[in-house]
Amino acid sequence: MTETTRRDRPRADTEREIRQQARRLLVEQGREAVTLRAIARELGITAPALYRYYDSREDLLRRVIDDICVDLGAELTADLSQIDEQDAVGGVLAVCRGFRRWALNHPQEFTLVFASPADSAACEFDASGGPTMRPAKDQFGRIFLNMAGKLLATHKLLVPDEERVPEELRRDLVAFRTHLLAQIEQEGIALPEESLNLSVVYTMLQFWVRLYGQVALEVFERFPFAVSNAEPLFESMLTELFEDIGLANAS
Repeated sequence: MTETTRRDRPRADTEREIRQQARRLLVEQGREAVTLRAIARELGITAPALYRYYDSREDLLRRVIDDICVDLGAELTADLSQIDEQDAVGGVLAVCRGFRRWALNHPQEFTLVFASPADSAACEFDASGGPTMRPAKDQFGRIFLNMAGKLLATHKLLVPDEERVPEELRRDLVAFRTHLLAQIEQEGIALPEESLNLSVVYTMLQFWVRLYGQVALEVFERFPFAVSNAEPLFESMLTELFEDIGLANAS
């Protein structure tokens, strides 16, 4: 397709085609292969022509990340459709397992979205270490917070006394608590503020750190020795996480 005929197409179609090519390069060759020059070569146009659609490579990568988050969200939503809407514990487990499955099946996309430097185009991370809500697009963050909110609204969690929360973390935890309450309210979940005290927020931070750490170790094959099947380790971790918050028979 020539540049002239491409300009005659709806802008959204061309933008989508550019992102598809960028994502293909990402999956096949990794983030460093995603350059405007390489994309332009694949599309049969000049690299400067791409600036009519994206301000920079980082701008393009941010849009690719949005597409990835939407696809991840759709996959997790499909998982949740198999769970009773009233089963908040089952929903959280489905999201955790679905996130791991997706990450193992999409290592390059996981790396771009969840394992890029904080100042890159990757999804922003909030004070908890979890993904923030990028406008309208971060479906993973929305689903994760939605299920966390349902769990908090229906179960009293076993959490440490608030004085055990490290003083150095309190300011960040308070800020994230405000963010969480707002997001959960947006999802239409009625959650009393006392259900989300600093101890609960701190526990959520620890939960995410362990979940993310296990998944990242698997994706990057960074266990200290060869592990032929990490799924039992992952399931054991989930069992321990739920036992720690007083939901011993959750898994």
